[in-house]
Amino acid sequence: MDVDGVLTDAGMYYSQNGDELKKFSTYDGMAMEFLREKGVKTAIITAENSKIVENRANKIKIDFLFQGVRDKLTVAKNLCIEEKISLESEVSYIGDDVNDFELLNTVKYKACPANAMNKVKAINGIELMQTNGGNGAVREFVELLIDKRCLDD
Repeated sequence: MDVDGVLTDAGMYYSQNGDELKKFSTYDGMAMEFLREKGVKTAIITAENSKIVENRANKIKIDFLFQGVRDKLTVAKNLCIEEKISLESEVSYIGDDVNDFELLNTVKYKACPANAMNKVKAINGIELMQTNGGNGAVREFVELLIDKRCLDD
């Protein structure tokens, strides 16, 4: 999954002292627990590079964290080689912006938050969540995958 606009509301918040803040949803954290129970590994692939993201990834027990990534598709392909899985038939991804476009077009199960960019919403076969990023869109996607029994493949 992506971070900004997916796990967060895409806002960049700064305190008076210059501290960067991000808003995450506890609903998405619970979704990671659902995936762990099913033996599904999780990854964050983001262009940002932030201690906040590292802290959140650790808290919700993300298996793989890739920050500062410009070419998300190549990172995902390399991870799939390492994990001996197929990107096209065994991977799900949720993203919201143009830097997620290539990866979303490659994976089997793809989704975007309700507030994703129009180019992403127009991807063939994408599941458009009813929830905005940062408000449980990942949870909605995980529940959809579970309900459709996509995680039993």
